[in-house]
Amino acid sequence: MSLSSRSQSSVEQSAHIEKQLLLQEMMRQIANVQQKFQSEGEDEERRWMMARTSDAKVAAFLKDSTVIMLHVIDAIGELEPVNGITISKRFGIPRGSVSKITRRLAEQHIVQAESLEGNKKEVLFHLTPIGKQIYDLHKQLHTHMELNIRKFLGRYDAEQMLFLITCLQDTVKASWVRDATDTPEPSGEEESGRGNRSEGDSNAEAEVNGATPETAAISEIVAMLQQLDARSLKKAKALLQAAFDD
Repeated sequence: MSLSSRSQSSVEQSAHIEKQLLLQEMMRQIANVQQKFQSEGEDEERRWMMARTSDAKVAAFLKDSTVIMLHVIDAIGELEPVNGITISKRFGIPRGSVSKITRRLAEQHIVQAESLEGNKKEVLFHLTPIGKQIYDLHKQLHTHMELNIRKFLGRYDAEQMLFLITCLQDTVKASWVRDATDTPEPSGEEESGRGNRSEGDSNAEAEVNGATPETAAISEIVAMLQQLDARSLKKAKALLQAAFDD
């Protein structure tokens, strides 16, 4: 083997070892994120809201509330008066779960149910004064989190944010259960588009749309988060919360 060939082989071997070490570190960090989410998550949000209310009834409800209960309250607050079918379709919550939760919330005087005249089967839901306080608190929490997300993402430049967007998109499509060979590969056209897209192209596109590259990337990430279902959004939130505390 020639000197140049041995040198090339050594470089490739070093690159392979470096990649394996990076993969191991990524797996450790994923485990750390999972552990952090399991130990905090809902409890941290609940504590944040409880610290910002002086109403004992609101605090008592928040202490035992679940994420899906808060989602139903959000749905009613945004759409009231609204029926269970609309809540289910709009927010992707099973109809059976909506029925159970709205019944429980009515018993706790968080929501009020009323039947339409001439159609007793059609039930519309409103928030009670306590329910409105909970709805407003939850909205404040989301606004607070969005500001933190924007501050956090502001540390990255446009190219880095575009890379993060790609990672998030690929993560949503991937499965950690199926074998890697079963995961659909990007099409040649998609790969070509990614490979040929330069930072200059991204900057130019952002400027045409009247925004800086950084603002455009942040908007795209926020748009992606808004499209996630409740389960996926919960996972994404945990990843971002873990990054905030680093």
